[in-house]
Amino acid sequence: MVWSGVHRAAGPPMVGRHAERETIGRLLESVHDGFSGVLVLTGDAGVGKSRLLEYAAQSAQDLTVVRLVGVEAETRLGYGALHRLLRPYLGRLPALPQRQRDALNAAFGLTDAAPSDRHLVGLAALTLLSDAATAAPMLCLVDDVQWLDRESAETLAFVGRRLYADCLGLLFAGRDGTGDHDVFDALPRLGLEGLADGEARALLADGVTGHLDQAVAEQLVAGTGGNPLALLELAVNLGSEQLAGITPLPEPLPLNRQLEEHFRQTAALLPADTRTLLLLMATTPTDDRATLWRAAGALGLSIRSATPAVAAGILNRGTTVEFRHPLIRSAVHSAAPAEERRRIQAALAATSAPERSAWHLAEATDGPDDSVAAMLEAASELAQARGGHSEQALVLTRAAELTAHPGKRAERYLDAAAAHLASGNLPEVRTLLELTAPDLTGPAARVHATRLRASVEMFSARPREVPAMLLEAAADLGSTDPVARWDLLREATYAAIVGGRLITGTTTREVAKAAADGWRETASPAWSPDPLIAALARSIAYGYAAGAPALAAALARLRTADDLQEQGAFSVMVSIAGDELWDIEAKREILGKLVTADRGRGALYGLSMALLSLATVEIWDGRFAAAESCYTEADDYMAATGFRASGDFHKALLYAWTGREAELRAAIATMNTMAEQLGIGSTYRWSGQALSIFELGRGRYREALDALLAVFDHDPLALGDMNLAGMVEAGLRAGDRKAAAMAMERMEERAPLAGTPWALGLLARCRALTTDDDGAEQLYHESIAQLGKVPVAVELAWSRLLFGEWLRRRRRRADARVQLRAAYESFESWRATPFAERARVELLATGETARKRTVDTQFDLTPQELRVAIRAASGSTNTEIATQLFVTISTIEFHLSRVFRKLGITSRKQIGLKLSTTDSGD
Repeated sequence: MVWSGVHRAAGPPMVGRHAERETIGRLLESVHDGFSGVLVLTGDAGVGKSRLLEYAAQSAQDLTVVRLVGVEAETRLGYGALHRLLRPYLGRLPALPQRQRDALNAAFGLTDAAPSDRHLVGLAALTLLSDAATAAPMLCLVDDVQWLDRESAETLAFVGRRLYADCLGLLFAGRDGTGDHDVFDALPRLGLEGLADGEARALLADGVTGHLDQAVAEQLVAGTGGNPLALLELAVNLGSEQLAGITPLPEPLPLNRQLEEHFRQTAALLPADTRTLLLLMATTPTDDRATLWRAAGALGLSIRSATPAVAAGILNRGTTVEFRHPLIRSAVHSAAPAEERRRIQAALAATSAPERSAWHLAEATDGPDDSVAAMLEAASELAQARGGHSEQALVLTRAAELTAHPGKRAERYLDAAAAHLASGNLPEVRTLLELTAPDLTGPAARVHATRLRASVEMFSARPREVPAMLLEAAADLGSTDPVARWDLLREATYAAIVGGRLITGTTTREVAKAAADGWRETASPAWSPDPLIAALARSIAYGYAAGAPALAAALARLRTADDLQEQGAFSVMVSIAGDELWDIEAKREILGKLVTADRGRGALYGLSMALLSLATVEIWDGRFAAAESCYTEADDYMAATGFRASGDFHKALLYAWTGREAELRAAIATMNTMAEQLGIGSTYRWSGQALSIFELGRGRYREALDALLAVFDHDPLALGDMNLAGMVEAGLRAGDRKAAAMAMERMEERAPLAGTPWALGLLARCRALTTDDDGAEQLYHESIAQLGKVPVAVELAWSRLLFGEWLRRRRRRADARVQLRAAYESFESWRATPFAERARVELLATGETARKRTVDTQFDLTPQELRVAIRAASGSTNTEIATQLFVTISTIEFHLSRVFRKLGITSRKQIGLKLSTTDSGD
């Protein structure tokens, strides 16, 4: 039930909980000051969570208080709880940006719009609540979060993670050990235990009307562990002689889990029609009073049936009939006999809306019933259309349970597993896959199950067994379904590239050959990932000469696409393909389109992956601050989607260029551990590249070469090309001409086939390094000219450094200074410390003093302030910036006010001028 600005009866005075009340007070103070606050209260049933929520409501003086209570019977209704919370504010929907408005309309079934990404629904809910709080600061109290449907829980957790300056407080409460608590893990949490002994005795004394023996009080406090609800129930229900110590206390005392049994026993003493009404109330959605009383009428019940329950303290007295405590609702529901539950469900089926009727009918059914199962399957399609994947999964699971034929039952279990996969509930996917295993018939069903198992492994970042698993499924399918077979081969190729040399049961080349041979060019949209995956497979299986033209064509095709769609970490494959061809322009353009598309759809996981790939583009162009911004934003979205932080291993390349050795080595250690534990062999290639760049900058050529040799012979695709120029340099400087020759041979083969300025510029540099005569000078000039055509500033500075070193060794100091000065100033401006120091030493050797730049602190802007400033400088409105960064307009306004103060400006037009002297790109 939702109340706005309405408080329930206060109940007995609160005893103790001083620290908890102070924490809640600070949250309310933050909301009053124009900011936001979030807190999750957890603990056993009856420990006082609901009482603290009531305290918060009483203390929220000038705030609009909005309440939501999770109900066990509603956990399957996707977005049901969220709809109840937001229903008073749906009149504000027209003011939302179009995509957000469509997302909420679809989620609530208000229009026929296609379902949106769940995080876009979250952004819409955030915007709606923030808009309402702007008019009147708000406190949302959400009790029994363990009974929220998963979609609503995820959305509210998302809102909690994105609040900042929104005049909005969120206070959640839920029992430990039940429900989807994991979705709230990233939010501030306060665990509640029983009251301290003195406070518990005081609470007990307040609840006892007669004499309370001190020894009895101590026994009750010890026996209940200070649980407030247990103490209050004992004060009311124990006899006066027991409380006075004249007769013994009952064993066991009704505490913790026994509290529900106590409430069950209390309810069992009520008249039959009252017990029926209580069960109906416990089963009906709390805000659907019309359905409740229609079903009550069908069962021959009236409002008078509630009177005994009010007298017994089961229901509250008031204008609305409601349970006195959420635990009583759960007790009534769980204690009811199965036959009585089915009778209630049958009455609800006859009186509910069509989309809910099928579920009630299923719950009223005892044993298999194919007609009801078919109705449920149809209802699951309605849930899917709203994006309620958890609801869809639960409905399909119930449909499978009612299905008589084993094969059909297995198919419905598989469909339910797929819905759980879409909701991110991997444990349930595994459980349902185990149920289906004995009854799978035919290759199509077996392939479906295999793809689900493979998806679970990939979502869990465990690619080791996936390629062999999918290859076997493709062989099982044969030529019966070419489309499904290609899907398997495409997914196997991606898993093989990620897994690298650590995959089992097959090899990367075997997988690639199967995919390359199985690919058939068909009419497909320009955004399709299929041609690119096929080209990558062809390059692995048949060599660079065979694959490079196909890769170039695939990238060119993607550059023409108006609207790209992230599919299976597609951005990672785009990044690898761009690196293999040294095509930085294609890589930047396609990844930029993916970022834009993912932002628009609210696809935060895909957006975070695309930003991680885009960060490498920024690094190669010397835009280290922009790369850092990409990494920070990606981490932010990872957290927003519920993924736990895995450390800074993805920043290894940035750490290498900036000389942050401790962070680099920690990142490499993490990557190598991930490789061994999870089978992600590709991380060896990333760590080898980063370490080699760091060591080359430090002039430790043997160490750099060792890092490169460790990955040179393994899976040349994916960073194979990117390491070649460094390997030539490291090999020559370390005196290992054989290693340099191996890298040079591959460079001579591949760079002309790629034909991009980046490739040709590196080829000219490598040729210059291996040339002993004066011909090297022209090759260095060629390298600098080619690299200057594309956004690879660090490579350009690197060639200038090598050219300057070459000139100095030939005693051409004046010419050397020109190149070394340009290299040094570039590296120093980017904070590329190892290479800046290398260039500085060389410059000193020419007789010129190199002055270090004054450290630029970016005006002390935080990463989020910098992102906001960049977008404001580009002309984006506050609404557009808020949508792009998945925060509220209030938060953007707050950050902009701090940007203005820190930069000492008064106009958005001045932001660009202030930032133009530093690397602040995004």
